[in-house]
Parts: sequence; structure tokens; C-alpha cells
Amino acid sequence: MDGVVVDIAAVAVRLAEGAGLREVLPDAADPAVWIALDAEARHSAWSSADGTWLPAWERTEQGRTLTDVLRRGEELTDARLVLALCHRDGRIRKRALGRAAERPELLPLVVLRCADWAEPVQETARRLLAELLDAEAAVRLLPLILRIGRRGRGDFVTDLAAGLLRAAAPGTLAPLYTDTHRTVRRYAYRLAVEQGHLSPTELARAAARDTDMVVQSLCADATLAAVAEGGADDDVLETLLGARGAHARAAGVTALRRAGRSERAVGFLGDRAGVVRACARYVVRQGGDDPLAWYRERCGTAGDLAPGVVSGLAECGERADADLLRALTSHPVAAVRTRAVAGLRALDVTDVERMRELLDDPAPGVVREAALALVPSARKLDDQWLMARLGPERPRAERVAAFRLLHAHDGVVRLRAAVALIDDPDERLRHWARQAVQRWRPTADVPRGSAEVGELLDRAGPLFSEYVLIRRKWEVGLKA
Repeated sequence: MDGVVVDIAAVAVRLAEGAGLREVLPDAADPAVWIALDAEARHSAWSSADGTWLPAWERTEQGRTLTDVLRRGEELTDARLVLALCHRDGRIRKRALGRAAERPELLPLVVLRCADWAEPVQETARRLLAELLDAEAAVRLLPLILRIGRRGRGDFVTDLAAGLLRAAAPGTLAPLYTDTHRTVRRYAYRLAVEQGHLSPTELARAAARDTDMVVQSLCADATLAAVAEGGADDDVLETLLGARGAHARAAGVTALRRAGRSERAVGFLGDRAGVVRACARYVVRQGGDDPLAWYRERCGTAGDLAPGVVSGLAECGERADADLLRALTSHPVAAVRTRAVAGLRALDVTDVERMRELLDDPAPGVVREAALALVPSARKLDDQWLMARLGPERPRAERVAAFRLLHAHDGVVRLRAAVALIDDPDERLRHWARQAVQRWRPTADVPRGSAEVGELLDRAGPLFSEYVLIRRKWEVGLKA
């Protein structure tokens, strides 16, 4: 569970023995701690001493007396009340709720009991929470409330919190915008957008700052909607255009058209993100210019070239642009070569001989893209040449590319390549090869009774059950 870094079983025992709540639960703000403690308090294990199934804390001297203490109506410490609120007996949990009203530290357990499977406990907890919870407490407990809200009976707490937060002052949500739980930030920003709590500038800053793509998209879209109504000022535009997240930058580029600054979108035609390039092309076209001509000019000019420009040409270019991309497969910058190869594949133009040469490129990205481009033509390549490239002394990218291309073959070639790597030191390559062996089935080009296939299957024998191995051999006309 996220955030739980303590021994919850030991915590329950220490609570039963009288340890202070804050002493044993230093991270009480973490919802996972309360959820884990609630589960642990009822987790039974066999006790050989008295022959019963009991949680560890109930075997302590003070734990055994807890039920009697509750029945007598005696005062309980916060620590012992925690265990009572989590007790396996619903009647004890219900009685404990009556004593939790004056203990704000135990409000998280009241939230938990609102989703209790015992209806009397659930009803009591819901009445109590409706009395105790205010907007500030809802903000503090929102990580836990959202976790409980995903349970079958958890809609009450989320509905209650939502009602309180909608009616609260706009600044009440502020602590949630920087919460470490992304689910909380998503919830807070959705609510803020729904209620209109944030200005376009604040939304733009949130879209540019937050690391979560959902929050970025939500705030960027809300910024665009606000800009459409009231126009975009420089602060909003510059914040979005300078954001690290692609969705925020794309929103900024889109806003340029409404702001009458379509010419600035040209600077984003070569952006590293495809969604930003697509928005830039749209804005440039709406401004009366041709992005394709711009891409062709940049890709045909010697000198510095951003990889995004190459991708942009492939995204909106034609097959006639393949010569430009083919020339860039010799560019000194690896990222440009990689994008050029990927671009040729996107345009469905494959120069088999050139792609074969690029399997020796020092850049792993180029090798990977070249192999992907060659997959449809894999059977045109010499399988013995590819087998030689599987050797452990080769760079990993070359070995992966060779195996990908051999795997695109049929019959004996595919099995031969996979068996060669079933004991490879590279874990991921070994796993891929073993899966390939287990899924291999003979095709029409596999000779009946092939001794090589029998030998290969025997080498891979430990990967099969006895029955499956016999079955595979029978399929190729071999006796077990």
C-alpha cells in the first residue's frame, strides 16, 4: 500500500498495550495507514496457546479486556478507541462510534466506518460524520475520502465532501492543488473548474506546473474555454507556450489564433511533441501559410535541424518527400536520423538496403526504427546473417533488432532464433525468446520429420510439459 512504511501489526499491538496514538502513527495524514490499520485490527491468526483465531493485539492482556471495558462504559484512550473502531465485532464498532465525536484525531476512522458492511455501524457513522465534517476537515481528509469512495458503499462520504467543498470559499481548495496524491489534485482542479474558482492565468500556471497529464489537460482545456470567452492576455499565453507539458503548450499554440498571433505558431511546427506540432500546423494554415512548404525548406537546408521538424514533415508530407527523409538518415545527429527512419516508415516507403545498413548504426533509436521498417520485408534478409547478430558480444539494440526480424520469419528460422536465446543473460530478451518458443507452431514450410526441429525442441524441453513436447513433435511428424 502506498505510503505504508510501518509494521501495522506491531502498531496494533502497541496501541492495545497503551502506546500513544501519535507515537505509533507518525504519518497519520497518509490514508493508506488508516486503511491498513483497519484491516490489520481484524486480521486473525491461529494461536496455539488457546486454540483460537484472533488478531495479534487481542492476545495481549489489555486487548482481551477491551470488550468488557466498552460494556462497562469506562473511558478509553485514543489508542484503545482506535482498536474498538476497527474491531471485528460490529457491535463494538458501533459503541465506539458514540465515543469518537469528541476525538477529532479519530475522524479518519469515522470516514472508514461510513462504508462499513454492517448496516447499523454504517448508519451511525454517517450520522456522526454529517455532524462533524466541515469543509476544512474535508480538505484534510480528502485523500482518504476518495480512496473510500471507490468502495461499494463509499459514495456517501464523497457526496458529503463534494457538497461541503462546493459551498466553501474558493481559497478552501488551495491546499489540494499541490497535494502529493495526483487523484486529489485531479479532483480539486475538476471542482475548481466546475465552480469557476480559478482565473485563466491561474489555470494556465496549473497546466504548466503540474506533472500529471490529466491535470495538465484539464487546466489547459479550461484555459482555452476561458480565453474563448474573454480573450487571452500575454501572461496566459506565455505561461502556456513555455510549459514543459505538451498539452499545455498545445493549448497555448491553439490560443494564438484567437489572439491574432498566428505567426508565432510557426515556431512550434518543429516542437518535440506531436500534439503541439499538429496544433501549430492548424494555426499556421488558418493564418494563410503552408506548413508543408516550411518543413520541406527546413529539411532540405544544411545545418542545425530539430528532430521535431523531421517528424513534422513525415506527419503532413507525401511519398514524394521520401528523398528528403532518406537523405537525413545520414545526418550527424542521432535523433534526426531516428526521426527520418520513422518518417519513411510513416510514409510507407522502405529502402530495404538502406535500412539494412542502418542496423549497424551506433544509435539504438536508429537501429530500432530500422528494424521496425524492415519487419514487412524480413524474409528478404539472410537469416544466417541475422543469426550472427544475436551474439552476446553485439550491442543490445542490434541483438533485439536481429531477433525481431528473425521472429518475423516462419517455421524453422523463427524456432532456431528463439532457442538460441532461451538462456541469454539479458532478462528481457530471454523472456521474449522463451515465450516465442512456447508459442511456436509448425507452418507449411517446416519439413516433416525434420531432425533439426526435433533437436531444437529437445533443447527447449524444460519450457514444455511432457505432454506438450510430445504434441509439438507429433505435429512435425516426429516420434517422442
